[in-house]
Amino acid sequence: MAGDGGVRVRRVYEEPAGDDGARVLVDRIWPRGLSKDRAHLDEWCKDVAPSTELRTWYRHDPDLFAEFGRRYREELTEPGRAAALAHLRELAQGGVLTLLTATKQAEISEAAVLAELLRG
Repeated sequence: MAGDGGVRVRRVYEEPAGDDGARVLVDRIWPRGLSKDRAHLDEWCKDVAPSTELRTWYRHDPDLFAEFGRRYREELTEPGRAAALAHLRELAQGGVLTLLTATKQAEISEAAVLAELLRG
């Protein structure tokens, strides 16, 4: 799924596109059944991923997405996550950045929240 500007969100299971730019996995857990070769990643930035507690609470429930986004943005102010977010900002400034996630609904994932922050 292409986004506005140079930040895109896609599922990691999709075939890479020629215009993906830097491909960065933003999930904390490695995608099930996917080899590192097939992932075609430039980076795995698991430090930017939401906490296990937040992911467990959220369960990718569309009704909880707004609150998930609020809580996740709060987590992104923590030192380790803030540094990882700053790194993603640098990558986005350098060209196209594709944020990858294994979730079935990328539009309600941490990657979507990150893309919105990076575009803003």
